[in-house]
Amino acid sequence: MAERLGVPAVAVMTERFVSAAELMSRVLGMPGYAFAVIAHPVSSATDADLAERARVTIAQARGLLLRQ
Repeated sequence: MAERLGVPAVAVMTERFVSAAELMSRVLGMPGYAFAVIAHPVSSATDADLAERARVTIAQARGLLLRQ
């Protein structure tokens, strides 16, 4: 993961993939790694729904990157 190299990073995924990502972070020795999560599914969401989901997820990602 980029953080091990000193590069601030955040993983973004839909809710459906969180459990797999949590498992992968444990396997890689980073249990408790936080993710920015967007509501699933995105393929059937309207443009307005996607814009709102993006707004929420960007706020999550910003908070994670800035450790807020």
